[in-house]
Amino acid sequence: MSPASRGPSRRLLLAGALATVSAAVTGCSSDGEGSASGGSKRLRIGYFAFPSGDLLVKHGKLLEKALPDHEITWIKFDSGAGVNQAFIGGSLDIAALGSSPFARGVSGDSPIPYKVAWILDVAGENEALVVRKATGITDVAGLKGRKIATPFASTSHYSLLAALEKAGLRPSDVQLIDLQPQPILAAWQRGDIDATYVWLPTLDELRATGTQLTSSKEIGAAGRPTLDLAVVSDDLIARDPKAIDVWRKTQAEALRLLKSDPDGAVRAVAAELGIGAADARAQLSQGVFLTPEQVVSADWLGSEGRPGKLLGYVTDTGRFLAGQRQIAAAPSEDVVRKAFYLKGLPDVVQ
Repeated sequence: MSPASRGPSRRLLLAGALATVSAAVTGCSSDGEGSASGGSKRLRIGYFAFPSGDLLVKHGKLLEKALPDHEITWIKFDSGAGVNQAFIGGSLDIAALGSSPFARGVSGDSPIPYKVAWILDVAGENEALVVRKATGITDVAGLKGRKIATPFASTSHYSLLAALEKAGLRPSDVQLIDLQPQPILAAWQRGDIDATYVWLPTLDELRATGTQLTSSKEIGAAGRPTLDLAVVSDDLIARDPKAIDVWRKTQAEALRLLKSDPDGAVRAVAAELGIGAADARAQLSQGVFLTPEQVVSADWLGSEGRPGKLLGYVTDTGRFLAGQRQIAAAPSEDVVRKAFYLKGLPDVVQ
């Protein structure tokens, strides 16, 4: 694999942390400007403009209502690489983060000081590999020699590598290009790229002129699942663990609302993403949302003292990334286990 196709080094992450965090905060969506300069009564939350229960928590101000004595700032990010940089810079307390960038974050000699504390969703048809219809390509093997864009160090990047491997292709057999979702759309429209692996809502725009070759649902069923996790900083665990319990309760409420009040969920997602109700409903239908009981079950996150199958998924992800030379070495299962924060589960969400 060429150096250009590898994930960013920890040194590069550190170098870019302050610039990335500054840009993210400038473009954040928040009910109040800025956050407290110190103390325990603040929560800086990183989120994605992506259909999930996280948007219901944000739109309904569930956390603000549950923690009226906390100053809460919502900061929008484009991908997990930016979230990792922000945690390194000490500028986030809680954030959405894909399972692949999380595996990267806990690898190496200086793991990022955070822990996974919740599962937002399991990737399904909401992340996929699409190719321009004009190419005439109908399978992944046909991408040999083609230009493929994806946000590096993301779950889409991980799934793309898995799809190429399954099709008998090496990363060096294609031209991998590191682009964020909006630049991917622009490059697609200009004809600068042949294919892309990306997520909603950009994905839906590309499907209009593209052919879907595979999805994260198919890749997950073949043994390489990806998930949108939620992580909390070690600092927050130390200074305000009760806020984490309350935040989990609001996330559990959002997951229940996705099933009990689908019309309300559609309205919230449509408002947050600035799209119509029909598009919001279609995008929500492509995700896989667990119940709170499933999240804390042995099949997924697990509970205090008993981590679930997510432990194996993240460990396997690390091994795959190391095998693909995306990280220097895979984190051991013990290292991954220590990066789980399960205190209070399942009681805290009942």
